[in-house]
Amino acid sequence: MEIHGDSRAAGAHWEQLAPGVVRRRLPGWDATVGAIAGGTGVLVVDTGSSLHEGVEIRREVQELFGLPVTHIALTHPHFDHVLGTAAFAGVQVYGAVGAAELLLRERDELRADAVRHGVDPDVAAEAVELLVPPHHPVSGELTVDLGDGRRVLLANVGPGHTAHDLAVLVDGRTEVVFCGDLVEESGEPQAGPDALPHAWPAALDRLLALGGDDAVYVPGHGAVVDAGFVRGQRDVLAGRFGVS
Repeated sequence: MEIHGDSRAAGAHWEQLAPGVVRRRLPGWDATVGAIAGGTGVLVVDTGSSLHEGVEIRREVQELFGLPVTHIALTHPHFDHVLGTAAFAGVQVYGAVGAAELLLRERDELRADAVRHGVDPDVAAEAVELLVPPHHPVSGELTVDLGDGRRVLLANVGPGHTAHDLAVLVDGRTEVVFCGDLVEESGEPQAGPDALPHAWPAALDRLLALGGDDAVYVPGHGAVVDAGFVRGQRDVLAGRFGVS
């Protein structure tokens, strides 16, 4: 699936990684959102930090591909990756098992974290009030069919950056792996209070096994990288946290 012909304005924000596979680096926290088009719909990877960003992402993706957004995969339950989800009414939302319960249980902390990082308090409160948690928990691996032979694999590869890390694998001539914040390129990987440092290197081993040596890896923040970068970051984290 190629980018739709009448979409130059929307396409200015998006980097094409493979046919029918694009990603955008959002302003502010440099968080990645992705989109994968099939014959009948589009799967969006993460939704940004506000309803405004979610609305913009949905509009641009539909302009790019001429198709509706039908599925969302949330790579982990941090504000800059989930707070735009309510802008996608009627869309099926996937997350690692346990992510939905955490988002519902810790709404106040999610809002407070967004505000601590600079989101306007009213904007954060609105997004959290309308928050859409995942409808479909992923334990192990699950395949989503987007039509015309486009099948996307969702893999629960965590814990690591959080207790609920989901990776997205797109098969094709060039395999693309959306890593969430298990991998970061524009700065050091962030280990917050909900990280499981002892398990993070093993999560990256699972990520590398999923994509292989020739895949394109898309970090949660920063430029696209290769398997060598992921392997190097795995070794740095192992040394940083004192695990093998």
